[in-house]
Amino acid sequence: MKILYNIGIYIFSAIAFIVSPFNPKASLLIKGRKKWAEKIAGKISPDDRTMWIHCASLGEFEQGRPVIEAIKKKDPEIKVVLTFFSPSGFEIRKNYPGADCIVYLPADTPSNAIRFVNLINPEYAILIKYEFWNNFISALYKKSIPLYLVSGIFRPDQHFFRWYGSFFREMLRKFKKIFVQDQKSLDLLSGIGLKNIFLTGDTRFDRVVQITGTAHDIPQLEKFKGSERLFLAGSSWEPDEIIITRYINENPTRMKWVFAPHEIDRPNIERLEKLIKVKCVRFSEFNEASADARVLIIDNIGMLSSAYKYAYISAIGGGFGKGIHNILEPACWGIPVMFGPRHEKFKEAIDLINENGAMTFDSFRKFSDILDKLLTDESYYLKSAKAAVNYINKNVGATGKILQEILIKDINKLRS
Repeated sequence: MKILYNIGIYIFSAIAFIVSPFNPKASLLIKGRKKWAEKIAGKISPDDRTMWIHCASLGEFEQGRPVIEAIKKKDPEIKVVLTFFSPSGFEIRKNYPGADCIVYLPADTPSNAIRFVNLINPEYAILIKYEFWNNFISALYKKSIPLYLVSGIFRPDQHFFRWYGSFFREMLRKFKKIFVQDQKSLDLLSGIGLKNIFLTGDTRFDRVVQITGTAHDIPQLEKFKGSERLFLAGSSWEPDEIIITRYINENPTRMKWVFAPHEIDRPNIERLEKLIKVKCVRFSEFNEASADARVLIIDNIGMLSSAYKYAYISAIGGGFGKGIHNILEPACWGIPVMFGPRHEKFKEAIDLINENGAMTFDSFRKFSDILDKLLTDESYYLKSAKAAVNYINKNVGATGKILQEILIKDINKLRS
């Protein structure tokens, strides 16, 4: 299996190179990986104390960020090497000030893994949620460098739990400790004989509470909202927008409406505008004269997390595609959350639905029924809003539990 795994890595790298002239993400990956060792050597010296943290993409970074910042606060002398696999994570966070060196993860070949680990020589390493790269894991293990998995979540259909999964299970056995989000994951790992498993929860809750605490005012949104209720569609995609705009066109005066599309390029904004049959304005063009518009489109990046504080109800996009985007940010503000049907792999979505803090829709009729009930039944709305914020509050604290295990119980012991 190890041979097949390594062949697969080489094949993937070759395919990425071949398609890179035609695929923007593949192009960024290939270009970003060039001279990775030189980039690290320019930031990290052999005498530095370092730790390595790896995130697949932007979502995993948001889970890892509270851990990075808590570590730097407790141990400001240590240098943080942060790696990404996906361009969507690296390109957005390549200037993140909390890390001392940020690079693409090199291809997981045996030689790259050994060179990478020898170059940064971390005191310990942390992988976020998933991304099990066998050669990197093995290189750390051979040097007796403690490796941790943070905010892990596991499902019965994964390779680890299949009859052919011994190769993948061996990777897990090389982790010093695995911190999981839920009891189901703990039970699955215990069922294959793993011992050092800790139920600590999801660090994203700590992050969204942190984001909420630093939210900034947006005068334009406040002016646009006025005294009316506001509906905010966050990270929306076309299937979400088709349903929501139909409701807006039929009921434009029930609320003020805001879209923060996942893609803000000009063609996508223009496509969205064509769906809207009432007065609409882009945020970049908003002024006093356009405050009476019924719909506002946020055509920038970075505002959404603060915008939620103006919302009465939110809908999160992605539920008709690969999966929903971040539903914890609106829930943190005590806002009922709506999303499409592709949420089955998201624990927080299932939890919030079960606790009545969120609702799912798969059609215009279902969307309309949910929204009508939230707008006309005040007790139902208040119950949902309270459930959303209570769910956040009872799940914070994972970062502190994890650092207690890593820094206090393990790393301090190694240094003493």
